[in-house]
Amino acid sequence: MQISRLDRPAAADFAALENLLRDSVESGASVGFVLPVDMRQIRAYWQDVAHLVRDRSSILLVLSDEGIIAGSVQLALCRKANGMHRAELQKMLVHSRYRRQHFGRALMEAAEAAARNAGRTLVVLDTESDSAAEQLYASVGYQTAGEIPNYAQRADGGFTPTTFMYKEL
Repeated sequence: MQISRLDRPAAADFAALENLLRDSVESGASVGFVLPVDMRQIRAYWQDVAHLVRDRSSILLVLSDEGIIAGSVQLALCRKANGMHRAELQKMLVHSRYRRQHFGRALMEAAEAAARNAGRTLVVLDTESDSAAEQLYASVGYQTAGEIPNYAQRADGGFTPTTFMYKEL
């Protein structure tokens, strides 16, 4: 397992990231997309991420296993004068073949290290309530700030509550 910062995604990286996001949605992850997966939306999403990375307003970390992208996570760096101390963790994804192997925990540790290196002392996130992701975040020290009912639409189209969490680094 290797985690690296992806500053200039190549064509092969985009294909792997598109596959990772498609797999996550098809596995039921509530990550902003619904079934059936529209690959045009997924491609456009990663193009937008690449722009944010080039603009240095976002950090993209990828986890590779034997050369295959098995996971990713993003940190959106707040650029407002009163928020330069915080980052938002976004789209923590682990391919279904690699789940329950501590890859998510490794991505979280790498994201926190990247946040510290960027001078951030607070990381915030939101996640589907009562999910495996929420359990993971709590296990690495994230605190619950609150929950909003019916905040997000699940991949299957139903609505789900979302838990907002934070961690001071």
